[in-house]
Amino acid sequence: MLLMPVAEALQRVLADARALPAEMVALNDALGRVLTEDLNALRTQPPAAVSAMDGYAVSAADVAQAPVKLKLIGEVAAGHPFEGEVKAGQAARIFTGGVMPAGADTVVIQELTAREGDTVTIQKATAKHRNVRDRGIDFTQGQTLLRKGRRLSDRDLMLAAAMNYPTLNVHRRPKVAVLGTGDELVAPGSTPAPGEIVYSNGFALIAMARSEGAEVSDLGVAADRVEDIAAAVRRARDWGADILLTSGGASVGAHDLVQRALAAEGLALSFWRVALRPGRPMMHGRLDGMQVLGVPGNPVSSYVCAFLFLVPLIRKLSGREDVERVAEPARLGRDLPANDERADYMRATLILGPDGPIATPLPAQDSSLMAPLAKADCLLIRAPKAPAAAAGSPCVILKLGL
Repeated sequence: MLLMPVAEALQRVLADARALPAEMVALNDALGRVLTEDLNALRTQPPAAVSAMDGYAVSAADVAQAPVKLKLIGEVAAGHPFEGEVKAGQAARIFTGGVMPAGADTVVIQELTAREGDTVTIQKATAKHRNVRDRGIDFTQGQTLLRKGRRLSDRDLMLAAAMNYPTLNVHRRPKVAVLGTGDELVAPGSTPAPGEIVYSNGFALIAMARSEGAEVSDLGVAADRVEDIAAAVRRARDWGADILLTSGGASVGAHDLVQRALAAEGLALSFWRVALRPGRPMMHGRLDGMQVLGVPGNPVSSYVCAFLFLVPLIRKLSGREDVERVAEPARLGRDLPANDERADYMRATLILGPDGPIATPLPAQDSSLMAPLAKADCLLIRAPKAPAAAAGSPCVILKLGL
């Protein structure tokens, strides 16, 4: 079977993916979610003209010249409007957020005043309308402020709350079930017996899915038996997973049983084997309504494949517009030899040089090495059959997260 180009493989993964249905959630649960409808303000903000400072509410005509003495007739605090009217020669003590009383159009800040009893001396002239926030200066009722398709930030949630929305309609979170496979795998904290290794892939894959906003079910590790893997697949399906992500056993060796178990459960295989380093034995298919991604067992391969295929799939199901990661330009930090028929995603460090970012591939690129992966800042992409390149040559990178 020929190796499938990365771009074509990703196209197949995303081809049938559609944004998941809407659900209503509380504001505190909406961070990072995608709106399924426009949001129109349910109120005007502020609903009335208010003071922007602590000071005195006055008529501008009375403070055009200074000094001038005015009679205090009341006090205005936020949430406690003054029911009277400020007339010529009068002032009302006002605090930030207080509603401007009738007759007042200006606020003189308290630093420019001196008070004695019920008299306040304005020590410096103040222009009309100074320190006043007009009604609707932020937004008005009915104004569309957040659009359908927007991924909600913390700032958006602040705005939605001010618009008077306690809940929002957003796309449902994708449900991702993560399954490790292999007789050799034991949990962290164990004492591995000869031939055993500590299971690590799932922790990165689960964290990656959660960081993209997915709901995750950890299916643990299945032994290298078709019936055990098939049972885990059924658990994912019963849970209602949108995506089943398996790690290990995706090839066709005697002990690579994932494809066999999935086929027994009804998998429609889309592809396996991608022209990708690391991650050639990458698999994709559909099982009823569940997308299946099978990433290799080598830790770096599993991470890179999830980074390239799982993340865009989660984003598309979430209703996001920024589905595919955007490659950024950089320059090589060292010489590189010619590439073979596979696209190479090299772990590299990143520094800012005088002419922009400089990406330096780490010396150890084996797909089993986790320490270099943790040290990397980006993946440096080399196209299939790319010629040798000297340090300083242009290149493209995908930045890694925290």
